[in-house]
Amino acid sequence: MILLVDYTDLDNLKTTQINSAKFLHDGGWDASKRYFMVAANASNKVAAVDTKDGKLATLVDTAKKYKQYAFKQVAQLKGQGGGSL
Repeated sequence: MILLVDYTDLDNLKTTQINSAKFLHDGGWDASKRYFMVAANASNKVAAVDTKDGKLATLVDTAKKYKQYAFKQVAQLKGQGGGSL
């Protein structure tokens, strides 16, 4: 579940509940600041919320395999490494 809170009037907060995927945890705004995208790695989903309309714009299943769009290593650089992180 996603909760949107409108803070423009602190005395009368408006809260909107949106049903979505389980395990949503990391997210961020797109360049227009209209859409908020959040990932659910445990369930292989990405949700995009339209904050202007207060609705779920899309829920994408990322578990499907699309090899043509997958990460491809371009080069490997030698360095000191991460140490004892």
